[in-house]
Amino acid sequence: MASLSNTGQINGRSLTLQFPKLPASNRRSCRIGFRVFAATDAKSEPDLSVKVNGLEMPNPFVIGSGPPGTNYTVMKRAFDEGWGAVIAKTVSLDAAKVVNVTPRYARLRAESNGSAKGQIIGWENIELISDRPLETMLKEFKQLKEEYPDRILIASIMEEYNKAAWEELIERVEETGVDAFEINFSCPHGMPERKMGAAVGQDCALLEEVCGWINAKATIPVWAKMTPNVTDITQPARVALKSGCEGVSAINTIMSVMGIDLKTLRPEPCVEGYSTPGGYSSKAVHPIALAKVMNIAQMMKSEFNMDEYSLSGIGGVETGGDAAEFILLGANTVQVCTGVMMHGYGVVKKLCEELKDFMRKHNFSSIEDFRGYTLQYFTTHTDLVQRQQEAIRQRKAIKKGLASDKDWTGDGFVKETESMVSN
Repeated sequence: MASLSNTGQINGRSLTLQFPKLPASNRRSCRIGFRVFAATDAKSEPDLSVKVNGLEMPNPFVIGSGPPGTNYTVMKRAFDEGWGAVIAKTVSLDAAKVVNVTPRYARLRAESNGSAKGQIIGWENIELISDRPLETMLKEFKQLKEEYPDRILIASIMEEYNKAAWEELIERVEETGVDAFEINFSCPHGMPERKMGAAVGQDCALLEEVCGWINAKATIPVWAKMTPNVTDITQPARVALKSGCEGVSAINTIMSVMGIDLKTLRPEPCVEGYSTPGGYSSKAVHPIALAKVMNIAQMMKSEFNMDEYSLSGIGGVETGGDAAEFILLGANTVQVCTGVMMHGYGVVKKLCEELKDFMRKHNFSSIEDFRGYTLQYFTTHTDLVQRQQEAIRQRKAIKKGLASDKDWTGDGFVKETESMVSN
């Protein structure tokens, strides 16, 4: 894609501004801003700021949609603690349809069944979307944007299979001044009979149609949140991007049964003696999430202009190193939800410092310096076999040494001798 560029100085730093040159007929041009590339000294403090779909964030750490973004008070706390952005808990038009139960969480520990001492490695929830009236949430969105005009607030939305309902929800939420939408195409439990959540994200034909409705109405960036509960996550991600979404988020929780209490023989979490499958998150899902994000990033790199689209990595982030892994696989931002529920909003400071430590170690000055770097090292199993066979041939050739007596030389006599020693 052609682009226009300009350079200048801001606070003594050299900046290059790149403006995507898009056709006037392309509606995406009204939803994407320019990118800023800063030329920094390798010895300067690592810069964690990111600019994604025109959204400027002080760091790539985003509160994932869920309990940490459930009301004004907690979202304000997130901004005050320094999170790069906040994605509110998913809202819909009629909160009266949403009825939660308690208990609705269950934890998996790295010990025997029923142990209360082991480290938490898995977390299951059977929680539904926001049960607060939409009018209340809209009022709080507006208040947050008035108090934090320079911070990024993203509304997570979900509706039934109804074009008019989607259009009404989008219009009403946009009026509050939120900066972007994340569309919940991935909630693994609750109300699938109404074609909500993963019921849409698992059906590419349905997903394409609903994305079309959404992107025809929305005037701010749209991210599609992907479900991992599919065979090939690149298929719905591709559909979402081709249908007008500026980005994708992955992954939402994995459908699971946390476990069985071997004393009572009841499933967990247990509500009046019964349970239902729910969404699995926390540290144990991190490797699965990395694989899904890698798959999406490879698809985006080969089929789309990565500078125009964004990828938000989600799954088991509790350290700066966890976040670095997602970024190395192509993620622009990294979302944290369960981690906040376990460690609190202040964990963002630890995440930022650990990510900076990683960047200092490798002399990276910005997120873009290493975003997607590790993608080049993934290949097919057939290629791995060929690479290893070639490496073995080369090692054997080195050990073999001289082929005949005529190859001996005076200058290299000692090394030539060593090349033929077996131990």
